[in-house]
Amino acid sequence: MTAPRIVSWAKTDPGMKRDHNEDAFVNRPDLGIWAVADGAGGHAAGEVASGMIAEALESIPQGLSASELLAEVRLRIKATHTALREEAARRGDNVMIASTIVVMMARNEHFACLWAGDSRAYLLRRGELQQITRDHSLVQEMVDAGLVRPEDAEKHPRANVITRAVGAALDEEFELDKISDRLIPGDRFLLCSDGLCKTLSAHDIATLLGTHDNVPPPEALIQAALTANASDNVTAVTLEIG
Repeated sequence: MTAPRIVSWAKTDPGMKRDHNEDAFVNRPDLGIWAVADGAGGHAAGEVASGMIAEALESIPQGLSASELLAEVRLRIKATHTALREEAARRGDNVMIASTIVVMMARNEHFACLWAGDSRAYLLRRGELQQITRDHSLVQEMVDAGLVRPEDAEKHPRANVITRAVGAALDEEFELDKISDRLIPGDRFLLCSDGLCKTLSAHDIATLLGTHDNVPPPEALIQAALTANASDNVTAVTLEIG
């Protein structure tokens, strides 16, 4: 089977109420890698963390097989996790330099997503939008426990508390969750920071991601978020499978 053609776009914006941007993205169809990293809110130098992740992924060499690429992404994000914790320790007590990450890799007719935190991956397939990552967040744990209704999660006062991130000083061993599947022509993917998906509804995301016109989907998505007065940094990376 011929490998599908993948066209991708990316855009980021500080948002309506921030004077700097702690998000970073990777848009490398030549490597088969796309990612969004969001410097964890409230931590020192979140832009350092997200930038280090993006730099580590951007410098992956070409020509790797699917298994080699997956292993290399895991290795580099784990190394960045360690480097961020060491840098935080050098800066003093109670300093954390951390970032969420969602990364997608594609080889031939398959894809895989790895993630930590609440930056998300969505798949629009045959007109149906599905969130293919599961947030590592306190509110998601509360939803799973039946303490919060899913429809109330985005507006919960602790919605920004994440339970896993690159660089975060967690008790357990750091790991990335993974999902994989086949690519189908017509699929559209969105990788985004929480500033986007917590501003726009799933219906709005599906509509804008599925629109075929002369405006790249990330521009339409981010403009809609800004129009809705997005209070956080907003980043979108989209892929269309041909």
